[in-house]
Amino acid sequence: MSRLVIISNRVSAPSGGGAQGGLAIALSAALRESNGIWFGWSGEEIETFTGNINFQRNQGVATATIDLEAQDIDEYYNGFANRTLWPLFHYRIDLAEYERGFAGGYERVNARFAETVVPLIEEDDLVWVNDYHLIPLGRELRARGCENRIGFFLHIPWPPTRLLMSLPSHRELVESLFAYDVIGFQTEDSLDAFRGYARSQFDAEIDDAGVMTYDGHSVRLIADPIGIDTADFRASATSETARERFSRMRESADGRTMMIGVDRLDYSKGLQERFLGYERFLSANPEQQGKVFLLQIAPPSRGEVQSYQEIRATLDSLSGRINGEFSNVEWVPIRYVNKGYPREQLAGMYRAARVALVTPLRDGMNLVAKEYVAAQDEADPGVLILSRFAGAAEQLTDAILVNPHSPEEVSDAIATALAMPLEERIARWRAMMDNIEQEDVFWWRRRFTDMLEATPHEMTA
Repeated sequence: MSRLVIISNRVSAPSGGGAQGGLAIALSAALRESNGIWFGWSGEEIETFTGNINFQRNQGVATATIDLEAQDIDEYYNGFANRTLWPLFHYRIDLAEYERGFAGGYERVNARFAETVVPLIEEDDLVWVNDYHLIPLGRELRARGCENRIGFFLHIPWPPTRLLMSLPSHRELVESLFAYDVIGFQTEDSLDAFRGYARSQFDAEIDDAGVMTYDGHSVRLIADPIGIDTADFRASATSETARERFSRMRESADGRTMMIGVDRLDYSKGLQERFLGYERFLSANPEQQGKVFLLQIAPPSRGEVQSYQEIRATLDSLSGRINGEFSNVEWVPIRYVNKGYPREQLAGMYRAARVALVTPLRDGMNLVAKEYVAAQDEADPGVLILSRFAGAAEQLTDAILVNPHSPEEVSDAIATALAMPLEERIARWRAMMDNIEQEDVFWWRRRFTDMLEATPHEMTA
């Protein structure tokens, strides 16, 4: 394959610690195969932007990172990316903040990324830009003479037209995407939403093969759902670390049935609604009190953003109220933990849980759902309760699908999952596992890069 240049907000370089996620593993493998390079922000702050690049090579993967100024981080990352685009793209228009300074910082940092990375791009390289932080980067690269094939993949949902139009610069933002040769989305739902916007706002033509034509330039549009490194995660679930964690969780459960939720502390994950659904279950099924508990792991993130501080305070209060109402001296219904765990330990916890609650209000994919399925004992698998609004629901149709906004549906799903006979649990698990094995993270990566390599770049007239 051609040499691959991957560009993302942050770079996840390989390390000896074994803490890389499936996405980083897949991208690292592609970079090794193509002798490519991964470019992005180091995560570090610098007083004055210099454009200096820190080059490293770890386990055969070349990385190039830059530092950003405090103003860049505040306006581009904390501001436009996470206080404007993230809530808007997750259908939370009520939380989206529109400030000119945010938008200006977003444009400035994308221009800085382009200026810095262009000298690293060789004539036949494939350039792969990732996620909402860098939507305009393709346009900025073209403005600096980059004629390579450039692809963009969005890891979060694409919102409906009416929601997107609440963004003051929505037209300019979307038009910048037309500089790419391939645009990938997690789901058919997001792809349909983008096509609807492009047709209604730009009169773009889109043929049956998914090729969009606008102003003399053609862009291929695809739905390409990301997966996990299934084989590796299956192995993790039976590792010594995972077995030890499994045994400790079973011992800690003391004969009770454990349910699990693992989510970054974010309002899109539906944790408040999940707790309310579980509360409804406990009220409607008093015979289950003392027999079941929910382990909710929710490591904090973006603590400097006000809405994240508020969701943490809300969940602290709600979990305390539910535990205060239902617990006794021997049992608490919710074990609420604000810290993260290494993947092998998580694999052991997944395997120990009879039920997983993956109930985001909106999610691009949600790999926790796939990890939970992959971690299960095929002879005695647990049950996945999955939000209809997670991208994974398009693939994992044999999960118990719920509307996370409805406490009754969540409550009923918990009752159904706990009562589900072994034969049905195995049948549902096998169907989901087939998909997770076939459409893993390597399938996702190859599908995108093969399409990008096969798509001829047509410069806009």
